[in-house]
Amino acid sequence: MSRDPYTYVTVSIDSDEAPRVGISFYTSGLRVTSGVLDSGRPFLDIRSKTADVSISTTGAGAVTSTDLENARQIADAAASYLADCERLHHQHSCSPSPAIPPSGEAAA
Repeated sequence: MSRDPYTYVTVSIDSDEAPRVGISFYTSGLRVTSGVLDSGRPFLDIRSKTADVSISTTGAGAVTSTDLENARQIADAAASYLADCERLHHQHSCSPSPAIPPSGEAAA
């Protein structure tokens, strides 16, 4: 069963903690871009029709060693996600489709 694409956004506010926002994209309608602003600050944007996520340097300042580590983790996770998508897409496209009986006939 397939579902229509959607974006899911949650906001959690607990009295003892800072508010937390979660964004989940379940859509192929994403636009992913990256670049460097005129100020010299790198960014990564992930956008759908209904939500945006922007990632940049700590405090919008110069690149720190922690920013580099975060960028490496993003790249590693994206590479793993790509490999999983490619593998699953290949498995799905190579698997035989179930036989569909002609209209009006019962399946054996």
